[in-house]
Amino acid sequence: MKHNRIAICLLTVLVLTFSVFVYGQVNRPYRNGSVWNVAFIRMKPGMDTAYLNYIATEWKRNQEAMKKDGLIVSYKVLTTEAHGAADFNIMLMTEYKDLATMEANENKADNLAQQVIGNDQKQIQGYKDRLEIREVMQDRLAREIVLEPRR
Repeated sequence: MKHNRIAICLLTVLVLTFSVFVYGQVNRPYRNGSVWNVAFIRMKPGMDTAYLNYIATEWKRNQEAMKKDGLIVSYKVLTTEAHGAADFNIMLMTEYKDLATMEANENKADNLAQQVIGNDQKQIQGYKDRLEIREVMQDRLAREIVLEPRR
């Protein structure tokens, strides 16, 4: 009799725990989506063509290589009007599946950049050269929110 009560109590605890696990999950009408790295850039006056030429060649070549290797999902370039002398006027956006994937592939992305763009010295020189035509205002990570429930 005593063993039956213990067994019934244990079974009740297991059923309640399982019920909370299965039925107690919150079902929200949105979910986390991909992660975007957004660089806010100010092209210096008169240097739009020079910087956009870089974006359309070297930057795009690296983005396409990362996309082909599955390191990124997509990329975009958006231009905007600056609202002041110290405001950005172009955004470079790179989409990653999620933050974990982005962080896990950092070494692969660096190795790919070495192949596509060149070694560290060449990359450093490129940064120095671009200082003449643009200024990086800020760089942010943003998470997309998908307005649909989790499947």
